[in-house]
Amino acid sequence: MAEERDLDLVEVAPAARPPVCRIMDYGRFKYQADRKEREARKVQKTRATNDLREVRFKTRIGQHDKDAKTNVVRRLLGEGSKVKVSVMFRGREITHPEIGMKVLKSVADNLVEDALMEKAPSFEGRFLTMILVPNTKPKTAKEATAADNEQSTSVKAKETNSAKA
Repeated sequence: MAEERDLDLVEVAPAARPPVCRIMDYGRFKYQADRKEREARKVQKTRATNDLREVRFKTRIGQHDKDAKTNVVRRLLGEGSKVKVSVMFRGREITHPEIGMKVLKSVADNLVEDALMEKAPSFEGRFLTMILVPNTKPKTAKEATAADNEQSTSVKAKETNSAKA
């Protein structure tokens, strides 16, 4: 039958009783299997690089540069990476850690909807670092307004119930 159809007879499960065979184009089957394997390796490779990425700031960074790097952090979080945000202190800047804390706080405030803080800011040598992870449930504008409306209605209902009592 395989020769009539110009295909191959392939033994699929030799351990089964009786052994299972299929009539198929073996070259095409092998090509598709290799392609699936290659795609799986490609996905695995990209996942491995997405584990932890780092973005470095300096204490005397300008507002525009800070915004640009914050957008880089947002993009990395969107790709599914954990992001280590670091502020590098040079020379005597280390004597004023509050400046670095201010930079990290402003970055965290800008990314409040996109990220969750996994590790609070702490010193690692001359770097003040925090780790951000992607927010699993980002709020859309509609969801945010719906949630706000529900909260305000429940607060009003509680107020009217307490006023009646």
